[in-house]
Amino acid sequence: MKALLSRAVGGPETLELSDAPDPVVGPGQVVVAVRACAINYPDVLIIEDRYQFKPERPFAPGGEIAGVIDSVGDGVEGWAIGDRVIGMIGNGGLVEKVVVDPARMYRLPEGRSFAEGASLILTYGTTIHALLDRGRLKAGQSLLVLGAAGGVGLAAIELGKAFGARVVAAVSSDEKAAAARQAGADETIVYARAPFDKAQSKALADQFKAAGGKGGFDVIYDPVGGDYAEPALRSIGWEGRYLVVGFPAGIPKLPLNLTLLKSCDVCGVFWGAFAAHDPKANAAHMDHLFRLWEEGKIAPRVTETFPLARGGDAIAKMAARGAIGKLVVEVA
Repeated sequence: MKALLSRAVGGPETLELSDAPDPVVGPGQVVVAVRACAINYPDVLIIEDRYQFKPERPFAPGGEIAGVIDSVGDGVEGWAIGDRVIGMIGNGGLVEKVVVDPARMYRLPEGRSFAEGASLILTYGTTIHALLDRGRLKAGQSLLVLGAAGGVGLAAIELGKAFGARVVAAVSSDEKAAAARQAGADETIVYARAPFDKAQSKALADQFKAAGGKGGFDVIYDPVGGDYAEPALRSIGWEGRYLVVGFPAGIPKLPLNLTLLKSCDVCGVFWGAFAAHDPKANAAHMDHLFRLWEEGKIAPRVTETFPLARGGDAIAKMAARGAIGKLVVEVA
C-alpha cells in the first residue's frame, strides 16, 4: 500500500510517499481501507516532534479518518467487512489501509461523504466538551470565538448557536468573517495579524469589550493563543470561563490579576484525555453530535481536498493558518 511517512523530524516538505506493507488484522481489531483523512493542527506539531505524543518513526500523520472496513479480527462484534466508518486513531491516517480499535470507531451515516465523516469527530468532539463540560455554556449567554473560521472555530459557532448562545466570531480576514456569518455567528470582528505592540493589544481588547457589552463574555473559546489571548481575556465577564484550546499563534502568558478582578476561570481543554478518562461521558457527547448532525444544526465544512501525494501541502496550509473549515486528504 501507499503511505505518506515522516522519516525525520521536520516540516511537511519532509514527508515521503512510500510503499509500506499492508497491515494485518489482529484479534479485537479491524483494518479500514481509508477513503479520507482530515488534517488538524496536531498533524503540524507531530511531524516536528512538538506534540504531546511522539510516535516511533517512520509514521504517517493523520488522526481522523473515514473509510470502509476491509477485514475483521477475531472477537470483534457488531462490525462487518464493507461497513462505512469514522475512526479516531491519533496518527497513522495518511495511508491506504490502517488498523483501528473498534472502540474508537463510529458508523458513517448513509448519505454522508467520507470527507464529511473524517471532518466531524475531533473538531466537534473537542468543542462540545469545551463548551459544555469546561465552559458550562447556557442558553442566553454570550460566547466569543477566536480563530472562528478554522475547523474548531466553525464548530464552536454552530454548537454555540445550537445551545442558545449569542456568538461573536473573531477572525483575521473579511473572507473568514463571511464564513463565520454563514455558520451562524451573530457578529464578527476582523482583527489584525499579530505580533501586537502595547497600543495594538489595547485596541484589540477594546474591540472585544465593545462586542461583549457591559457584562462581558460568559465564555471565551481560544484555539489561537499568542498575542490574541490577553486582549480576549480582558473582555471576559464576571465569573466567565476562558477556554484554552490551542496555540498556533504561540503560548501566551496571561496576567493573572485579570482572573482575580473578574473572578473568572481559565480552563484547559484536552479532549483526547477527557475521552480516555471518561469514555461514557464522551460517548454521550458523540450521540449528541450525531443527533445535531442529523437535524442539520451542525455540518462539517470541507473547503479543500488533496490527493495523498499532496498531503504535505494540506499540512503546510494548516500550519500557515490559511485554512477555512476543514482540509481533507482523499486517499482513494
